[in-house]
Amino acid sequence: MHFSLFTLGALAATVLALPSINDVLHEKRDRLPPGWAYHEKLAPTKVLPMKIALTQSNLDKADEFLMDVSSPASSNYGKHWTHEDIANKFAPSAETVDTVKTWLTSAGIAPERISRSQSLGWLKFDATVAEAENLLKTEYHLYKYTTGKPHVSCSEYRIPEHVAPHVDFITPTVHFDAKVPQAVAKPVEKRAPTSTAAVGRPVQTNAALGIGAPNSGSLPKKGATLSRQNITDELKAELQNCNRFITPNCLRALYLFPPGDTANPDNSYGIVQYTPQAYLQGDLDLFFANFSKNQVQRTPTLNSINGGVVQTSQQGFQFNGESALDLEYAMTLINPQKTTLYQVGDEVQGASFNDFLDALDGSYCAGDDPVQDASYPSPNGGFPGPKNCGGFAATKVISTSYGYNEADLTAAYERRQCMEYMKLGLAGTSFLFSSGDFGVAGNGGRCIDPETKQYNDGSSGIFNPGFPGGCPYITSIGATQIQPNASVTAPEKACETVIFSGGGFSNVFPLPDYQAGAVKSFFTNFPPPYGADRFNNSQATRGFPDISANGANYVVAVNGRFSLVYGTSASSPTVGAILTLVNEERLYAGKSSLGFVNPFLYANPGLFNDITLGANPGCGTAGFQAVPGWDPATGLGTPIFPKLLDAALRLP
Repeated sequence: MHFSLFTLGALAATVLALPSINDVLHEKRDRLPPGWAYHEKLAPTKVLPMKIALTQSNLDKADEFLMDVSSPASSNYGKHWTHEDIANKFAPSAETVDTVKTWLTSAGIAPERISRSQSLGWLKFDATVAEAENLLKTEYHLYKYTTGKPHVSCSEYRIPEHVAPHVDFITPTVHFDAKVPQAVAKPVEKRAPTSTAAVGRPVQTNAALGIGAPNSGSLPKKGATLSRQNITDELKAELQNCNRFITPNCLRALYLFPPGDTANPDNSYGIVQYTPQAYLQGDLDLFFANFSKNQVQRTPTLNSINGGVVQTSQQGFQFNGESALDLEYAMTLINPQKTTLYQVGDEVQGASFNDFLDALDGSYCAGDDPVQDASYPSPNGGFPGPKNCGGFAATKVISTSYGYNEADLTAAYERRQCMEYMKLGLAGTSFLFSSGDFGVAGNGGRCIDPETKQYNDGSSGIFNPGFPGGCPYITSIGATQIQPNASVTAPEKACETVIFSGGGFSNVFPLPDYQAGAVKSFFTNFPPPYGADRFNNSQATRGFPDISANGANYVVAVNGRFSLVYGTSASSPTVGAILTLVNEERLYAGKSSLGFVNPFLYANPGLFNDITLGANPGCGTAGFQAVPGWDPATGLGTPIFPKLLDAALRLP
């Protein structure tokens, strides 16, 4: 990090001010993240780029606003908001802005030094270390990572009690912002920069960046490689072999949806990929030649975000498997409708979910965390910038087959991102995320040690729920499978082949009203045999997944050969394709897109095949069982397309 000397006229006293009786602790970091070490006290004349995240207005009414356009019982169902309406509704109040500015000026920060972001949600100013220490009643130190990367941080900070309700968080403070190159550390082991996660474990640097790195725990899992003869034989008796080889026609048979035959210009389906994950055109063509012949040589519509590139220099399942799986099935299942590919991040630093959201909503951009999210110009020869803030349209349905552990990130970071999904739901977009592949454990099968709060080997400990699966404003997709030796018409079970459907209960997000009845029924009729030492059994937090689809034995063309692929990474794009087909019919009927679908889904559990077999083990337990009704292994079940379409067309 580069620091410049500030003018002598702006220097404040270098003596650290003691907290006053009215100052309250706002954020605290319990310990240093792994790999970081104290270097020295920061010189008082160094300058810090300070940013204050202001609390937004009307967040207490967010559910009300979203339900008004998403609940089947509402007369305003489908009347989605414009982005301008959304930005104005949630902008910080004049009281908030005035309170924080008055505090700053009273502490010696002249009004002309303070600017407000275009998004209206941030105040920014430069301050010397001495000024920042006096303002926040803290001390700043310089730390260094094992690679030599420097970082400035404090261990905690305080602000006046009357100001605290108007401030979400301040940077730089307890957050770490030195980027760790992907080649140095495994992304699943990186943690985001602030104090402590909801379970009390210390979070580490850069959990959000590098989500697409080849060792990311949320990528799909590879099974057997198939010969061309396997494919030829399977195609001759396609539906008879669905218990061993899932193909597009198997999915159509499972969920009773037809091939697409129209392409409404107002409809759209987006698949998100994070560099270096990328597809190879030869793989798409190999798949299409066998399963969708008229799509050979077709490509998705590319939206390159922050230098996002469909790279071909690094190849192999860990670089191509995710994109191949997502695009081959998404494109085939909605054909002839086009599929949009959001390729996010350059090859140097990758990208985070926030970097993608920035490109959809410019008002969100100014609030990125400089640690967990990418910064531009990119270092070391990456994307020269500027960062893409707005300018990209959100498709009607967006599927993402990546995810974090909830314990990777801070609650403040997660809540802020979750509210952005709420806002985009207000605008009419359905956001789908895979629920994870390790049952009640987190990425890589890791659980949380109850004493140290660190990750362990997964053989014991606290359940490790995923994010954004716990966010109540997205639709979390779990995984099922056809039972061994069963036909395609037989009831499925929770996936227990190679992967286990991710599911559980959030430690951050409260139970949404639309899900309350389903969760209450689960705990009343099928109480789990675990206590609070294992999971959040308060019955007051969000449960996931919401629904499921098959996630085992997908036939995927990767690197010139067919392989079997497993994961909720397969389930999410499949559900996304089904919702896109529903939107196609609604749009032709002169109706809106479905938008945020969860209230509609939970109000109509009969639209799903209830899954009552299997479980999602992890952390040395059997996990949660699939039971009648909603459960935290398979959600409400798998979609029955004719019923889903009929119910959707009966909505306003």
